Amino acid sequence: MSEENKSDTITIKKDSLWKYSTFILAALVVVGAFVFFSDNGSVTGNVANNGALPAPPQTEVTLGNDVKDDAILGDENAEVTIYEFTDFQCPYCGRHHTQTFPEIKSQYVDTGKVKYVIADFPLTSIHPMAQPAAESAECVREQGGDESYFEYVDKLFTNQQTLSNENFNIWSKEMGYDISACLSSGKYTAEVQKDAQVAQATGGRGTPFFVVVGKNGKGTVVSGAQPFSAFQQVIEQKLA
Repeated sequence: MSEENKSDTITIKKDSLWKYSTFILAALVVVGAFVFFSDNGSVTGNVANNGALPAPPQTEVTLGNDVKDDAILGDENAEVTIYEFTDFQCPYCGRHHTQTFPEIKSQYVDTGKVKYVIADFPLTSIHPMAQPAAESAECVREQGGDESYFEYVDKLFTNQQTLSNENFNIWSKEMGYDISACLSSGKYTAEVQKDAQVAQATGGRGTPFFVVVGKNGKGTVVSGAQPFSAFQQVIEQKLA
């Protein structure tokens, strides 16, 4: 084989190697986009929309009465109700609680326009402490009412990395409640699971999952850790 042919053969191999490497890299990027899945194969939550992308399609739904007995923050007679189906171990739920919820609260809940309801949607296959965390919150609510429930929820989201039955008892005692017997009894296991079933029946496939309900009882779905502007748009439509 001539020197010229040797050179041609080497060049072809390098080109092939570059093409194969590019293909493998692209495949890895695609696979990496689907790392976290819930029980039914959906993602655990949606990355927050920072305004560069359009908000997700709005879907009209009707909620049953199964979540009407959950904890309420705000004026019970408010025209609009936001139902948040949450997982206390989900990082996207934590992001919503620390970044978006305070603005919703100050502009709509505190002004009497919106009441806020938290319902449970634990993704138990990937978040093993989500179910007991939700049960512990119900135990606190039993003793302290809705206001104490939301105060305790703040503790859960603030301490997402250290959720445990031991800490649930510690945090509740800091608030003046002993929930050890309630928590160990599994009293609210079925209640939490019922909320999750409502979320799934309404179209929830990941957390956080929201339904914004207006005066006519019709709800608009907002999925994922969306920015305040996404909620503001839907709320204003319901108030109009």
